[in-house]
Amino acid sequence: MSRAEAILESERYFDGGGFAADLARRVAIPTESQNPARRAELLAYLEDEMRPSLERQGLRCTLLANPADQGGPFLVAERIEGAALPTVLSYGHGDVIRGQEGEWRAGLNPWVLTREGDRFYGRGSADNKGQHSINLGALDAVLKTRGRLGFNIKLLLETGEETGSKGLRQLCEQNKQRLAADVLIASDGPRLQPARPTIYLGTRGALNFDLSVDLRAGGHHSGNWGGLLRNPGIVLAHAIASITDAKGAIRIPEWRPDSLTPSVRAALAGLVIESGEDGPSLDADWGEPGLTPAERVFGWCSFEVLAFVTGNPDKPVNAIPPRAAAHCQLRYVVGVDPADILPALRRHLDRNGYAMVRLAAARDGFFAATRLDPDHPWVKWTAASIERTVGAAPAILPNLGGSLPNDVFADVLGLPTVWIPHSYAACSQHAPNEHLLASVAREALAIMAGIFWDLGETGSAPR
Repeated sequence: MSRAEAILESERYFDGGGFAADLARRVAIPTESQNPARRAELLAYLEDEMRPSLERQGLRCTLLANPADQGGPFLVAERIEGAALPTVLSYGHGDVIRGQEGEWRAGLNPWVLTREGDRFYGRGSADNKGQHSINLGALDAVLKTRGRLGFNIKLLLETGEETGSKGLRQLCEQNKQRLAADVLIASDGPRLQPARPTIYLGTRGALNFDLSVDLRAGGHHSGNWGGLLRNPGIVLAHAIASITDAKGAIRIPEWRPDSLTPSVRAALAGLVIESGEDGPSLDADWGEPGLTPAERVFGWCSFEVLAFVTGNPDKPVNAIPPRAAAHCQLRYVVGVDPADILPALRRHLDRNGYAMVRLAAARDGFFAATRLDPDHPWVKWTAASIERTVGAAPAILPNLGGSLPNDVFADVLGLPTVWIPHSYAACSQHAPNEHLLASVAREALAIMAGIFWDLGETGSAPR
């Protein structure tokens, strides 16, 4: 038995169709957590699909109810081989966003895994069923080769990530000892580039909020009242424009982080962002001046207007509308105080003459920012394992540009967090035609088999 044999076993699992078969079964379960009618499917994914698969690998499984109202169930699986061995906590989510049936291109069904060339199409293929299926396939390859893992594994699967991970924090607070580990190693999100293995060490935070201007009870004829009445759309547009300059650079001092440290800059130096053949081209002159594209998305904050409405866009009339509203978001990094994000915005609007603009936190859309130091021993250990497998160093991102509930693992459970994504930015995640690249999946199986093998080597892993 050897490391090379375990990697070869993971590749046989892919080449022989085992991975596609497992993923096809999982994609076929319509686990739409945004759809209240799919609660039975969320439970079926854990109970009927994942529990048997995990028990075949010698993991003891327990279904746990969600401590939050209307939250989906959880599954905790454990294989404990020795108290003195390193313990890894892994994570995945079995829920997906709405399937958007009828919006996929001809020949594709969100609930049927379809391979075309280098792409596996299907809802959840990239987010997140394909990613945790890769990790479990690699774990099985090590078990078949070595006969044991040589370390302890704990797995937490949730079914509500796409609705804000309701109950995840409470569940981890209630089960700290049960979920205790040396490190979190999990997979979600995209690689920096499709062909380059990537590690990220946390996530940007996300805070959604609403801005509105409500000036009067109804609309008034624009010919009779134009020039006499404030237009709420114009007022709100100027208020929003005050938050950044014309090229998107943030003007609110409290939203400008002080955490672009030498170790973070060193990790991001030379990294090139590639979106893939279907992705958008980058706007070189957008965002904070003086930063590289990698520093802008992984080391800095970004303010976005996600929706803006005034009047009736579908049927405009010649009237000054009474109201305007916008749904906005700040993606922020470590170094910005989340408790002061909205108060700082309120102070900024008032200073600039926009006291009539109302500000309210959205009911959803909050994840805290986290970041593990790129010099942490677990980061170096994981990077070395990946390089040993693929022959090249992975990209190391201090944090992902997007957001995940990583703060639960970093802050509640107190774990160093190492994420190894198996997707890419143009995977159509959260859109029709979601897909996983077959070439990335095959390489990811080898990478994870190498990591799991190395974890079982006596004295190899940091403690």
